[in-house]
Amino acid sequence: MTIETNDIAPKEKAANFLDEIIKESVARGQTRVQTRFPPEPNGYLHIGHAKSICINFGLAKKYGGLCNLRFDDTNPVKEDTEYVDSIKRDIRWLGFEWAEERYASDYFDQLYEWAVVLIKKGLAYVDDQTQEQIREGRGTVSEPGKESPWRNRSVEENLDLFERMRKGEFADGEKVLRAKIDMAHPNMLFRDPIMYRIIHAEHHRTGDKWCIYPMYDYAHGQSDSIERITHSICTLEFDVHRPLYDWFIEALEIFPSHQYEFARLNLTHTMMSKRRLLKLVQDGVVMGWDDPRMPTICALRRKGYTPASVRAFAEMVGVAKRDNVIDLGKLEYCVREDLNRVAERRMAVLNPVKVVITNYPEGKVEHFTCINNPEDESAGTRQVPFSRELYIERDDFMENPPKKYFRLQPGGEVRLRYAYLIKCEEVIKDAEGNIVELRCTYDPESGNGSSSDGRRVKGVIHWVSAAHAVEAEVRLFNPLFVTEDPNDVEEGKTWEDNLNPESMVVTRGWIEPSLRGAAAGTPFQFERVGYFCPDTDTTDEHPVFNRTVTLKDSWAKINK
Repeated sequence: MTIETNDIAPKEKAANFLDEIIKESVARGQTRVQTRFPPEPNGYLHIGHAKSICINFGLAKKYGGLCNLRFDDTNPVKEDTEYVDSIKRDIRWLGFEWAEERYASDYFDQLYEWAVVLIKKGLAYVDDQTQEQIREGRGTVSEPGKESPWRNRSVEENLDLFERMRKGEFADGEKVLRAKIDMAHPNMLFRDPIMYRIIHAEHHRTGDKWCIYPMYDYAHGQSDSIERITHSICTLEFDVHRPLYDWFIEALEIFPSHQYEFARLNLTHTMMSKRRLLKLVQDGVVMGWDDPRMPTICALRRKGYTPASVRAFAEMVGVAKRDNVIDLGKLEYCVREDLNRVAERRMAVLNPVKVVITNYPEGKVEHFTCINNPEDESAGTRQVPFSRELYIERDDFMENPPKKYFRLQPGGEVRLRYAYLIKCEEVIKDAEGNIVELRCTYDPESGNGSSSDGRRVKGVIHWVSAAHAVEAEVRLFNPLFVTEDPNDVEEGKTWEDNLNPESMVVTRGWIEPSLRGAAAGTPFQFERVGYFCPDTDTTDEHPVFNRTVTLKDSWAKINK
């Protein structure tokens, strides 16, 4: 695999070979474009699925076609309506609406009838072997498989046994239905693949009507054919499945849907394995599937990502024919670009030191007009209270600063954002030598960007009024894994050793009062700090904010 770094120009669109395929088919006279997004409802969608959603829905929309949402619900043991609902919520959040909502279970009767057709054609048979025996009998890449002793059962016997499988006369694993193709075929998938297995379990839609369920390779192509899908788009690992996809369609002589594959999305510092993500949830390493450190769509939403930023990311990385790894910085770049445009500005201090303006009247409170978003005039302004005691960021003061340090220092002067010029007159420390307070004076004539004598300063820092500020819990998120490839481990270690102990840092901060009561997910830029949003845990009494992304990509610099 290659790693693609954040080197795409802001307005550049990556190549999309699928777009070219559809464009060519339309030019040849194809009048209808029909795609589908076919998730299995056995978990939560992640950023890789988001790319697939954007591709399937986006291409259909571009060419005036339709995109169905079809749930591949062929395994009742793992599937649940909880996942169905979450998938629909994620797709709509991304800004897409499906033409029809379908389920593989809608087609169980038709799939069964087609299986009977294949049996009658001598192209399918009931096998009594165990899963282990079938696996051993498939052979290897260099050695042909061995035919099942049940491979040459008569059509009548196979029809009878298959019907009895459907009626529930056999236990789980006792029998399977296999396609009868070629046990010496170079493509291992052609060595009599399993079409149906027995599972006595309650299905989330069909209840106990069925106790036999179709396998993916049998159900998928036929479902596409029923829906008359013109472009069945899936990820690259299914390219070896395409010949089998075509074989079933040709054997049944049904609508010839066709499959196209693209490279799946891989991100640096990100784990995409559903099984391993589940382990993180079950072990309590993360707060749940929507933990902002997870790659799930619901986690991105909770963290403060916008639908537009995810769509822009999908367009930026394009559609590749080879596996690659995309730098996480590209995703963060996209959300920064969008939040800079839509997020209102607020002031918040996350590591405070108190400033007392000694010549400011005690008890006086005034309000300064602050711009909500310099990128959007329609966002308007707000009034922010100002008083004698303030909080500023501890990093905005240095007792012994280097040259070209333009923030606050002893004897130095800075501009308070939207407010006055202040000058540091005295530094107060505790018994351990820690700075606990800065005593400053202000120029009463310097409000609104002016000064009494026309002087200007280079440093501008943000602040909040101590008397009016609201204390908040602030969660600072970093990548969940310290290594670019979480699966790359040293000898004697596991992927879990690559977990980042600093992936979530919880701190206390002071926010301006206008942030109290902000709805979960509302994006804000904390000026000079980063982009944040209220978490789903937030309340009026206990505000909780998540950092969506920093103003700059500091993580990459730290880990070089």
